Amino acid sequence: MIEISTQGFTTFLDLIGTFAFAVSGIRWAANKQFDWFGAYVIGLVTAIGGGTTRDLLLNVPPLWMQNASYLTVTGIALLATIVFRNQLFRWGRALFLFDSIGLGLFTVVGVGKSLEAGLPFWVCIMMGAITGSVGGVIRDVLLNEMPLLFRKDIYALACILGGIVYMISYQYGLSISLTELLAALTVIMIRVIAVRYHIQLPFLNPIDASL
Repeated sequence: MIEISTQGFTTFLDLIGTFAFAVSGIRWAANKQFDWFGAYVIGLVTAIGGGTTRDLLLNVPPLWMQNASYLTVTGIALLATIVFRNQLFRWGRALFLFDSIGLGLFTVVGVGKSLEAGLPFWVCIMMGAITGSVGGVIRDVLLNEMPLLFRKDIYALACILGGIVYMISYQYGLSISLTELLAALTVIMIRVIAVRYHIQLPFLNPIDASL
């Protein structure tokens, strides 16, 4: 009974993350004046890109090929964005918030699925970062934007720190549900605090070719 409940909770987080990332991708597509189908595609790749990459590395079929819920949730995200766009994006930082929520939730799903596969802890942390961030990289490439992962923002690093919190909580015997919540909140709060207080990684200065 506990295993079923835990699996159900993880699936719930995965679908909520799908919705959040899909809304984020669709909103970026709207800024580029994509049509509805184009916006759906951008929302979909944002939502499933990281998980698909993770599953291919784990040598398992991507989840969206086994469960149509991910395609359906992306459609719901598109509909919600069209119908409630003024309410969804009345707050100027709503796009950032949706992206941060998706980042946190997908990170914990990636770590959890890697743990189930019996991978070492450091691989699980990297898989969490891949699950959380690669969808956004694909989105940015399709939109002809510099991927957020490579900018000065704290992004993939937040996933890694969230993965570390996950592994520490797991090792101390906390329940999976509480572990996932703590890790996801860690990712989200690191992103929010970093942006709020302009915390950034230092730039790599260009190398003088004359030296």
